[in-house]
Amino acid sequence: MNKDHEYTIRTMTLPEIDFAIEWAAREGWNPGLGDKECFYRADPGGFLIGLIDNKPAGTISAVRYGPSFGFIGLYIVLPEYRGTAIGFRLGRSVLRRLRGMTVGLDGVLERKENYQELGFTFAYSNMRYKGAGGGKQGSHQGISELSSIPFTDLLAYDRVLFPGDRKEFLDCWIRQPGSTALGISERNRLAGYGVIRPCRSGYKIGPLFADRPELAEQLFRALKTSVPNGSPVYLDIPESNSAAIDLVQRHGMKVVFKTARMYMGQQPDLCIDRIFGITTFELG
Repeated sequence: MNKDHEYTIRTMTLPEIDFAIEWAAREGWNPGLGDKECFYRADPGGFLIGLIDNKPAGTISAVRYGPSFGFIGLYIVLPEYRGTAIGFRLGRSVLRRLRGMTVGLDGVLERKENYQELGFTFAYSNMRYKGAGGGKQGSHQGISELSSIPFTDLLAYDRVLFPGDRKEFLDCWIRQPGSTALGISERNRLAGYGVIRPCRSGYKIGPLFADRPELAEQLFRALKTSVPNGSPVYLDIPESNSAAIDLVQRHGMKVVFKTARMYMGQQPDLCIDRIFGITTFELG
């Protein structure tokens, strides 16, 4: 691509996020059917598109969760434009947008050194596991529809296990069409919650947060039995949570994908032992 071509980077409109979602599907990332609206609700100004001669060539997201934490995702350059300056320019644009904040991303392992050169530090690996939905309905003590739990309680619980305020995102995420969102309570307080949503292929569980492994197990079973028997179910877990590894192994799930969770700035102090499934690779 020679220097005479015109490069433009600007904020996406809501309809243009379809570009990023469709390209993510082509890359094999298996986006959720309702992701676009919830992603946009998280930060309407956080999605950038790169154009070459006014033609879409690449995308990236730089979502702000409050004043101190941001997350980079949906970094895709179309194959025919790889090797041009558009990828570099997109990367620099999001770093400018998130300057001064702690910034996270889930990058492919092969590019870990590239991110390190930009100032990111490896924290741990996240692994995508694949299993099957359905199964026997069990008795799940303390589990209820998340919509029946005060939203303020959900926000307070989530804030301990996610580095930023994501009120607008969660308000959409737990109400996606075709999804199931459940909470589990102990002694009249929220002790965990999870969401399962339909995707291009099967369903994804995320997040899956719980105070203890047995509570995560109950939530996981309730979520996976809410979808058709035998349908693909995916769960993205931090490799450093040994109890989460035990959970997926008990259910015969297999690793299909792995990412490097990396941070620029102060690494968030999160209780990984309570994170049995992250929300998304794209938005953290």
